[in-house]
Amino acid sequence: MEKTHKKVVISGCFDLLHSGHIAFIKSAAQYGQVYVCLGSDKTVFELKKRYPVNSENERKFILEALIDVHEVYISQGSGYLDFLPELEIIQPDVFVVNEDGYSKEKADLCASKNIELIVLDRTPFTGLPARSTTDLRKINTIPFRIDLAGGWLDQPFVSLFASGPVITISIEPSHDFNSRSGMASSTRRFATELWQNQLPDSNSEKTAKILFSYENPPGKTEIAGSQDAIGIVYAGLNRSFYEAQYWPSKIDSVFDEDVLSFIEQNLYLISLGERKHDYHVLTDTNINKFFANALSQAAESCWNAAINKDLKLFGESMRLSFEAQIAMFPNMVNEDIFNIIDVYKDSVFGYKLSGAGGGGYLILVSDKPIENAIQIQIRRK
Repeated sequence: MEKTHKKVVISGCFDLLHSGHIAFIKSAAQYGQVYVCLGSDKTVFELKKRYPVNSENERKFILEALIDVHEVYISQGSGYLDFLPELEIIQPDVFVVNEDGYSKEKADLCASKNIELIVLDRTPFTGLPARSTTDLRKINTIPFRIDLAGGWLDQPFVSLFASGPVITISIEPSHDFNSRSGMASSTRRFATELWQNQLPDSNSEKTAKILFSYENPPGKTEIAGSQDAIGIVYAGLNRSFYEAQYWPSKIDSVFDEDVLSFIEQNLYLISLGERKHDYHVLTDTNINKFFANALSQAAESCWNAAINKDLKLFGESMRLSFEAQIAMFPNMVNEDIFNIIDVYKDSVFGYKLSGAGGGGYLILVSDKPIENAIQIQIRRK
């Protein structure tokens, strides 16, 4: 591709600069002069709950020394779109992101400002391993989790109306998944406090109970559901059955390679950005026996569909589970989320939001590739 004189914006933290950063910057530079919108120390802490190793001024100095970087701005905004003030200054022609950095918010922003959005694959330079800042801090192999169906039944105030299962998968940390995005990232942070960078090699139920208890000490008013701890600790596909208790009466696991591959190949995640810090899902709830029973039945159907590799039923069950959830917890969704769902709902088998909604990821079931979506890797036993 012939280099042009267009203005190209990229954004990010760029802490502990590594070969993955350099490959991304070089790829962006193919589209024109690169302007970097650098996340401030304050914003990095707000989003990641940790400060960067290198200060914003040091990161700016390092980036400015790169031949492919034209100019660096420390972003003065906040949150997921902290670069908004800098866009007004730079007036770019192109915005380049990698697949982890894509979101509908960014796409809509670029469209509204007539900025071309380019989404790059996260491809390492030839002969070099894939790198992320997490690699350099210390590789953290503790999984995330996705609840496929039945989420909220792990809360007794729901399962007392209808007992039933929550279906979860434990997924490898193969992407920089957003925090506050319904992937059990909060529970994962507690796991990191307990065990640093990897789960202990011990009985899964014992480990999950330790993690659940550590996250929910005596006196805590809002109890994090045990499906988060179970979803992280238990490898493979899992069904946890709840009967008006915080801990399930039984946990079933599937490690069949065909089943796990079936889920991996047909599941796609679209980033919606992180939930806002003032988000509260337990507002205006409408919990009753009818909706709780619908949630339970949809989750059981999802489990059977996954085991039988029935893609149509798998997607339909996830959607029905999601519809039962939002009937009880309407604050899970808003107009913006419904607008994004409308883009995909007629071309996929099913959909739901990750976790308690309000942001995070739109999870889609499709037998065809979805542009700018992430695919996950389920942790094997």
